[in-house]
This record gives sequence, structure tokens and C-alpha cells, in this order.
Amino acid sequence: MVNVLEVPADRFIKRLAQYIKENIPEVKPPSWYMFVKTGSFKEKPPTDLDWWYIRAASILRKLYKTGGPIGLSEFRTIYGGRQRRGVRPPIQRKAGGGVIRRILQQLEQAQLVRRTKKGRVLTPQAIALMDRIAFEIAREYAKENPEYAKYLASS
Repeated sequence: MVNVLEVPADRFIKRLAQYIKENIPEVKPPSWYMFVKTGSFKEKPPTDLDWWYIRAASILRKLYKTGGPIGLSEFRTIYGGRQRRGVRPPIQRKAGGGVIRRILQQLEQAQLVRRTKKGRVLTPQAIALMDRIAFEIAREYAKENPEYAKYLASS
């Protein structure tokens, strides 16, 4: 069976973000999402209007990929980046925690993520949803790329 890690990440995240936007009413951007930067190292807010859903899909994929619990601090490090400081050398900065925290809370309300003592983990419901979407993407990708179809047939 095909899983999330065997399909292209960009296609998977876009498809999962679209699914979240259309089918999961608990995950919705707050009123301030168009004005907020995602970190202190950014100069401007995101330009894509669906960035909230894309970040939620990305968080779900990161949880799937690691398998274990991930805390807010680890997510801040993952989504962090390089802050340019003019003449001085750039330094690593963590991403803002408010956006990530709010998305994780919304995913908990949707029962896709649950909280443990060490962080957050995916629920079986979320794993099944993500594997189903990955299988759909794999079938489409196999039609476009015959060499990938051979890989699917062997697994």
C-alpha cells in the first residue's frame, strides 16, 4: 500500500490543504491571518490566500513523517529560517508560535491530532485520511510517469 512518504510532497500538501479547506470546518483561518508574518525573520506576510490550510497540511505531513510526538518548540524550529541582518552574518530564528499553536488546536478539535505529554501525535483517523489521499495521488502520478507505475506494481 502506498503511504504519504512515497508520493511527491508538493502534490500531497496541496491536495491535503484543498481537502482540509473543503471538508474540515474546524480548521479555518482567524480574522488576522492576512496581516500576520509567520516569523520574525520574514519581511512580509504570506501572499497566498490559502497559506493557513497549506501550513496545516504541512504540519500533518511532518507529524506523519516523524511518527512520534512533536512539540510546539520543535515545530517552531522546523518552520524557522535565516534572519538577514545587513552587514552582520545571518542567524537562525524560530518561526512564530501563535500560528502553529492555533493550527494545532484546530486540528485537535477536528480529531486529526491528539495531545500527549511529549507533544502531539496523529490519530488513526488522520493516518487513514492521509494514506487515502496519497493513494489517489500515486494513481494519478503513475498515469503521468510509466516508470513510477512499475514501482507501484512491485510494491
